[in-house]
Amino acid sequence: MITQAFTLPQRTLMGPGPSDVPPSVLAAMGQSLVGHLDPSFVAMMEEIKKMLRQVFLTENEMTFPISGTGSAGMEFCFTNLIEPGDEVVIGINGVFGTRMADVAARCGAEVVKVEVEWGHIIEPAQIAEALNGRSPKLVAIVHAETSTGALTPLGDISKLAHDAGALFLVDSVTSLGGCPVRVDDWGVDVIYSGTQKCLSCPPGLAPVSLSPRAMEAIAGRKTAVQSWYLDVNLLANYWGDGARVYHHTAPITMNYALHESLRLILDEGLENCWSRHETNHFRLKNGLAEIGLGIASQEGHQLWQLNAVTVPEGTDESGVRKALLNDHGIEIGPGLGPLAGKVWRIGLMGYSSSEENVDRVLAALKTLL
Repeated sequence: MITQAFTLPQRTLMGPGPSDVPPSVLAAMGQSLVGHLDPSFVAMMEEIKKMLRQVFLTENEMTFPISGTGSAGMEFCFTNLIEPGDEVVIGINGVFGTRMADVAARCGAEVVKVEVEWGHIIEPAQIAEALNGRSPKLVAIVHAETSTGALTPLGDISKLAHDAGALFLVDSVTSLGGCPVRVDDWGVDVIYSGTQKCLSCPPGLAPVSLSPRAMEAIAGRKTAVQSWYLDVNLLANYWGDGARVYHHTAPITMNYALHESLRLILDEGLENCWSRHETNHFRLKNGLAEIGLGIASQEGHQLWQLNAVTVPEGTDESGVRKALLNDHGIEIGPGLGPLAGKVWRIGLMGYSSSEENVDRVLAALKTLL
């Protein structure tokens, strides 16, 4: 029989997520519960929606957090937009493009895959080739591929999608809050993210935003949305601007945390937040070069917040990670898929993105290598 409370070890989270959480966010989660239809909670919901619009840089009315992690946000977007037989074009340059294709197929879509080498970006010309002679329902891209550290520019791909009559869907799980995400300027119709990366909030919510064009497409469906829980038509009655209609019991403390996380980002200033991530990325990159390490993702398109560091020949990849965790209290991530054993994924996301953390991990790697 377990009679003692669980005691956590001290860790600095510098992997692909989750990131460290500011003390005030943890304190927010410790507040007393109110009901999910309590007037005070409803007022907080409105503030969360307003702050999310500011962070997404959008005027979209349907901007709110899904109750679930970033993968729930992914499923929400595809489930609401896709009907069986719809054609979709999906860019795949890592794990999460692969996951999008899987989710779309499970919704009954005819998936056209645009696949490139992991660590490289999806080029507009590759999307244009896939769209030639096609009129898909949507084009989907992972903005910041967490498995490889590559950042795909979106503006030209968005134009190609719209010129083909398609909606443009974006995964911003790792990019939101850590680098520019401009939903309205880039013509993004549907976007999802997660709380546990650059928003520095525990995992459990998935911010999403849908344009009026996307909502019109959903309203024109011939079949019901496959998921009751993720049906935006039902969720809009709870998160919309009218009378609040019970849909599900929202994760109340997670919304407390998201409110505080968004408040901290906007208090810092969104552009200042981006700049901090950029500065710490280059501090890490330059320090890695001094000890003979490089970044594996495509030059000129490397994420500030997630660094895929090439493992030197003959190095015990997992042994170094274990030593960082056990001897230095620093968590970093392994490579996935074709990059397994070949890279370490070092995250500088949100509250974890600091000069102190950069210097700590560099000193530890220098010692271990």
